[in-house]
Amino acid sequence: RGAMEISSTLVLAGLVSVLLLYFSWRGGRRNVRLPPGPKPLPLLGNLLQMEKRAPIKSFVKFSKIYGPVVTVYIGPQRAVILVGYKTVKEALCDQSDDFADRAPSPVANKVVRGYGLIASNGERWRQLRRFTLSTLRDFGMGRKTMEEWILEESKYLIDSLSNTDSSPCDPTYILGRAVSNVICSLVFGQRFEYQDNRFLRLLQILNAAIRFGSSPLGSLYNTFPRLMNHLPGYHHKFFAGVDELKAFIIEKIHQHEETLSPHSPRDFIDCFLVKLKQEKDSPSTEFHYDNMVATVFNLFTAGTETTSTTLRYAVMMLIKYPEIQEKVHLEIDTVIGKDRQPTMEDRKSLHFTDAVIHEVQRYLDLIPFSVPHYATRDISFRGYTIPKGTVIIPFLHSVLRDETQWESPLTFKPGHFLDHNGNFKKNSAFMAFSGGKRVCAGESLARMELFLFLVTLLQRFTFSCPGGPDSLDPTPEFSNRGNVPRQYQLIATPR
Repeated sequence: RGAMEISSTLVLAGLVSVLLLYFSWRGGRRNVRLPPGPKPLPLLGNLLQMEKRAPIKSFVKFSKIYGPVVTVYIGPQRAVILVGYKTVKEALCDQSDDFADRAPSPVANKVVRGYGLIASNGERWRQLRRFTLSTLRDFGMGRKTMEEWILEESKYLIDSLSNTDSSPCDPTYILGRAVSNVICSLVFGQRFEYQDNRFLRLLQILNAAIRFGSSPLGSLYNTFPRLMNHLPGYHHKFFAGVDELKAFIIEKIHQHEETLSPHSPRDFIDCFLVKLKQEKDSPSTEFHYDNMVATVFNLFTAGTETTSTTLRYAVMMLIKYPEIQEKVHLEIDTVIGKDRQPTMEDRKSLHFTDAVIHEVQRYLDLIPFSVPHYATRDISFRGYTIPKGTVIIPFLHSVLRDETQWESPLTFKPGHFLDHNGNFKKNSAFMAFSGGKRVCAGESLARMELFLFLVTLLQRFTFSCPGGPDSLDPTPEFSNRGNVPRQYQLIATPR
């Protein structure tokens, strides 16, 4: 009988919790002119109306019904979706102060606990972003020094591909190691040998992290984290891998502490350690150990996976469209030749190549929902009120596919970035790095890497694949928080 009473009490407590959540949720919608949206269910919100593997399609459908500002409930969490170039620009750029804050993410909270650059807000974010940008610039980001580092790393990349002897290979980690070594040089003050098994293990963790974040399981964890923490599944393995990566970073920080020379910092970690000691007595400082670990984690992960994924997709599209690859080869041969290393100055003359790189980023649409923003106070926008506590999703997919901004938005077409004379032309709707105050801090580094690595590769190789161009499927394997390209085999034939 005692067990039955306990069971009944638990059921009653559960029902009361559900009702409280429901009425709290209902109450949050009163006396406010919310943007329109589909009618939600209690607790589940609009989840049953969304495509689990491709919520992008659901958001596009909602925007056609309700307009460019849509309220959607992802479980119990209210979200406002901003759709189209004009809407996203108005929010992120014209009302940048209102839309500058970052939404809490259960996955990110478990990984970095609110510390670091990407997941933080307010004074923490301002201090860390200012310091990070100035430090990376001091070490050459966007300058000639960084260009030389990338070109030096490209030699190892060329050698690695040459060693495949024109046999089919998976480019994921060949390209990933090259890209990662650039950010490793900035952050850790060293590059890693391609044969380093621990380095490869870290890249495998990063690759798995991107796939997890874009999978239905990753979305489920972000929607119901407390429940998922008590259920078995791959997410526990994912977090164990992240802990392994953080342990590596902490180990590197300890090595830096033992060899630090405050007057001649070697890299980002050294600079943070110096700043930490300078401000150790300041009660308002954000330069402490937890923020250092999280910021280094942010730089290493973001600086590795996004650019290497884009580079891998670029090679895929050049194989998919051999006539475009041939045209890029011709332009590079004409402007640079096959012997001289490229420089960033060459980009001004490589109009078609530059257009191809931009179109790869537009078409890949790597982070279709951006990294979600957050209303830390009530926001007035386009006659609506976005209440405090609402997740805000700048739907970058809708910007990069906006029919009013792109001639053929659903087609891979480098001409989107060329004028009638064949010269490169900018398009303000190219928001692959987001926009406003939260624009990607590593944009200049990513642009430099994509250009120099890709031009260097195309100087030396013609790329193909075992099944021919028609065997490649450019649609993503996963399409959720990120668009994850399908894996493929490439053949690198020396030119």
